[in-house]
Amino acid sequence: MGVIIAMAIILLWFAVLVFGLTLTLDFASPLVYLLILIQTHLYTGLFITAHDAMHGTVSKNRKLNTTIGHFTALLFSYNFYKRLFPKHHEHHKFVATDKDPDYHDGGFLAWYFSFLMQYVSWQQIVLMAITFNILKLFLPVENLILIWMLPAVLSTLQLFYFGTYLPHRGIHETGNQHKSRSQKLNHFVAFITCYFFGYHYEHHASPGTPWWQLWKVKEKQVY
Repeated sequence: MGVIIAMAIILLWFAVLVFGLTLTLDFASPLVYLLILIQTHLYTGLFITAHDAMHGTVSKNRKLNTTIGHFTALLFSYNFYKRLFPKHHEHHKFVATDKDPDYHDGGFLAWYFSFLMQYVSWQQIVLMAITFNILKLFLPVENLILIWMLPAVLSTLQLFYFGTYLPHRGIHETGNQHKSRSQKLNHFVAFITCYFFGYHYEHHASPGTPWWQLWKVKEKQVY
């Protein structure tokens, strides 16, 4: 099931990308803005899939699991799975401490900037620039910016706000060993906002649970 869900996200991402890049954009049409929102959500899905691969939950076949992780990470603006893997496991090991690469003891913007600096590399920027300059020879620049680039940037905000900032900011209750909190029980909102990663205490309590089953853990947890 994990592989099927991963492939569905990948194929939907490609389908929306191709449709959006070849569409004649009409900025008076709600379709343009709907496509941006859908593609942002699918970009987030790519990263969540790569994230699940880091926990070995996409496939029981280790090679296939890692391959999907590498592929979905690359689709997400040329992220490198081998670079993401150790950082993410440091986050779980040292959550909300100065050794946590995802944590920053500051306000939203400072934390978001710190978050980006942990994961954006010069190699990504160079590869994105090369790809953009090649694609613009064949596709409209505005389509590339609005359908390919903008959703990738917006999804980093989505991932950061719902998957890092809200769960880990501030002081946590005594006894909360994962230094994480969760949104209130609402499966629709949890999926739309960040593929159930608003149920973040549950993820840290059960990192071997794939994103699409976190709602089941949420219903069993006290926090």
